[in-house]
Amino acid sequence: MTTEPLSAGGDPRRLLSDVRSLAYQVRLDQRMTWVALVVLGAVTLVGIPFDWLGMTVRCQSDGSCEFARRGVLYYWPLALLLAYAVIAACYVRTARTRGLGTRVVPYAIVGAVTTVVFTAAWVAASLYFPSNPEWMQPLPYWGLVLDRLVAPWGMIGIALLVLARLERNLGLLLFTLAYLVLVLLVLPMNTGWGPAGWGLQARFALPQVVSGGALLLGAIGFFAAARRRHR
Repeated sequence: MTTEPLSAGGDPRRLLSDVRSLAYQVRLDQRMTWVALVVLGAVTLVGIPFDWLGMTVRCQSDGSCEFARRGVLYYWPLALLLAYAVIAACYVRTARTRGLGTRVVPYAIVGAVTTVVFTAAWVAASLYFPSNPEWMQPLPYWGLVLDRLVAPWGMIGIALLVLARLERNLGLLLFTLAYLVLVLLVLPMNTGWGPAGWGLQARFALPQVVSGGALLLGAIGFFAAARRRHR
């Protein structure tokens, strides 16, 4: 961003308008929305093999199956913490290059907190439900939505809401709300999706592919918008 001295011609209203315009331009130049979405989308897609290979499945003679997604717990806590650290570092580096400040630290903190919440919830569930199976047959719809919310994909959306607030980014807010609708109400992130013949690993992988792809498509859109703005 470049700045040039502006004369308000003694008009306070024009001076206020110029200050607001400059502040708005600074906020635009602080945004690195597409970087956050690229990192989170990549983390989501890279997590699929960990979930696939780390899932244990035990099927009974009556056709019912029990499963434990250990790979999610092994991969996501560290992956998310590293992702938020990378995002914060990219924001800080870009801000210093442009001679601007950045407000990304609260976002990184919220990301770390949501990661702790997700980990604690999944550890508690993995300890409680195996010895109390009656609570899982069947879960009410609100229980399924809550389960999706405390999963990594839901926590990503919560942290993105904070980033949208920090950036005062209406576009990111609308995108994040659509993303949350996708992972909480549309995609069966906690039950799998696809024909039974695919196997549980493949059925759980498909919703993750869609959610990761949505984040990457959002990144492409925000990157294109940023390029147009800087022309």
